[in-house]
Amino acid sequence: QVQLVESGGGLVQPGGSLSLSCVASGSIFRINDMGWYRQAPGKQRELVAVISRGDDPTYADSVNGRFTISRDNAKNTVYLQMSSLKPEDTAVYYCNADVQRFGKMPMTYWGQGTQVTVSS
Repeated sequence: QVQLVESGGGLVQPGGSLSLSCVASGSIFRINDMGWYRQAPGKQRELVAVISRGDDPTYADSVNGRFTISRDNAKNTVYLQMSSLKPEDTAVYYCNADVQRFGKMPMTYWGQGTQVTVSS
C-alpha cells in the first residue's frame, strides 16, 4: 500500500506564511505528478498547485505568485510554501500523488488533510 502524510498546517494571521509538507511511503516504484488541493467549508475541493516529476509547476490563479510548490524525488516528498496568506485561503489542504507501485499501473492517492486557518 501507499500512504501520504501531510504536516505543517495551523493558524496564521493574514499576511503571514506557512509551509506544508507531504511524504509518500510504501511500495513505491515511481511518483509522477504530486499536488496540493484544498477544500473550504461548504465548497468543492479545488486544485491549489501541482508539480510534475520534472519539476514543472502549475498553480491556481488564486494562489499564483503567493504559493510555491516543490518536491524532493529522493524523499518522495512534496512541499507547499504559502505566503501573503488571506482569510480565503482557510481550508483543509490535501496532498495528492500519482503513484506507480511495483508491477502496477499508476493510481492516485490522497493524504488525510491538514487544516490551514488564516485569521486575526
